[in-house]
Amino acid sequence: MQAQAGPEVRFQSVSKSFDDGENHAVDTVDLTIEGGAFVALVGESGSGKSTLLKTINRLVEPSAGSVSIDGEDVAARDSVELRRHIGYVFQNIGLFPHMTVAENIGIIPRLDAGKTGDQVGELLDLVGLPQDFAGRFPNELSGGQQQRVGVARALAGKPGLMLMDEPFGALDPVTRDQLGDAYRELHDRLGLTTIMVTHDMAEALLLADRILVMSDGRIVADGTPEEMLAEEANGEASALIAVPKRQMAKLRKLEERS
Repeated sequence: MQAQAGPEVRFQSVSKSFDDGENHAVDTVDLTIEGGAFVALVGESGSGKSTLLKTINRLVEPSAGSVSIDGEDVAARDSVELRRHIGYVFQNIGLFPHMTVAENIGIIPRLDAGKTGDQVGELLDLVGLPQDFAGRFPNELSGGQQQRVGVARALAGKPGLMLMDEPFGALDPVTRDQLGDAYRELHDRLGLTTIMVTHDMAEALLLADRILVMSDGRIVADGTPEEMLAEEANGEASALIAVPKRQMAKLRKLEERS
């Protein structure tokens, strides 16, 4: 699979209300995400991060404002056609249990019908799964293997943009760490733009180039992992950063005792 130039994503005064404007899940977000960036959207449950993510592929339509990809308003495009050009990976994976791995990956309409087998093999290689997995069913795979198939399916349409909504949240810590590192390598190799929703600040610090902290529908902090770890981080960002910092401090104390 050839490297692609990831697109720029821009939010212009984007708001979303589900109750006629009384409360905003997303509240007047102005934001530009550069092409090729790996951005983590972090925040507590209900902060608006998943809602904001879904305005990009029109799974959620903004109440106000606009979202554009490389300068083109997503509202001007057919929603189904738009999603065919955007990879989407989410926590519950969504593999069809009655379909094989190859059939799950090959369901993407943009795959060449005459070369589906070759393309599925290439995608399995890309996500680190053996070729003979193509004929297996989802219930024959571990959770981590299923999520790798989910990533392969998202990449099947050769997107430049990948949206990930808590993609590793249901996995055990070792598998989660391994798959996170494997995806980050894919992001770099393919030149993607990746926007990942996570509630885990440690995961965001280790994987992303840029971290956006959301609270009450707004972006309340924006910076690199290094900037987030700096002493000047405050408010919501400081509270989230404090968790991995405390964990690191406890681990250091345990190491000193051993």
